[in-house]
Amino acid sequence: MSSLKGKTIGFGLTGSHCTYHEVFPVMQQLVDMGATVVPVLSYTVQKTDTRFGEAAEHLETIKKITGEELIMTIPDAEPLGPKRPLDCMLIAPLTGNSTSKFANALTDSPVLMAAKATLRNESPVVVAVSTNDALGLNGVNIMRLMATKNIYFVPLGQDHPFNKPNSLVADMSLIPETIEAALEGKQRQPVLIERYPN
Repeated sequence: MSSLKGKTIGFGLTGSHCTYHEVFPVMQQLVDMGATVVPVLSYTVQKTDTRFGEAAEHLETIKKITGEELIMTIPDAEPLGPKRPLDCMLIAPLTGNSTSKFANALTDSPVLMAAKATLRNESPVVVAVSTNDALGLNGVNIMRLMATKNIYFVPLGQDHPFNKPNSLVADMSLIPETIEAALEGKQRQPVLIERYPN
């Protein structure tokens, strides 16, 4: 039996649009494993059309997969702390911009409010990083989050060390395993993996 059956998992999405095709199947997988998946969307996800798809299409896909109301404002995300606690909050993808804000206690989006509310309850927050400056200016923010209690990382690696040497992206297929470990207070290992195809 799935260890996620009956669990309530917040699923935060931020604006790394190129990775949505990887995270939507995982969202479906979590639902299939018996979890209640509560979608929380940053403003960028809600409003930005890109070559990777239109915002309205993404919102419809998320709603169809989860069957839940989309949390799209900070006031709607705040009750995930005291009134509707989550077993785990996932942020996938977590952009460099949101990484920076999260590591410095800025709460200006529904996703970051949901993460803050979850940490308030001393429940796990799992992050799946996708950023071009992880090994640049954002490195200090990633390390700060890694050293923070109740924050766990989906294993990540350089997706293209030659064309984008500072970029790190999580292996989204490892999200369920990482959540299962986080619910036991453990970091799924190894954290640093090789993603670039040889």
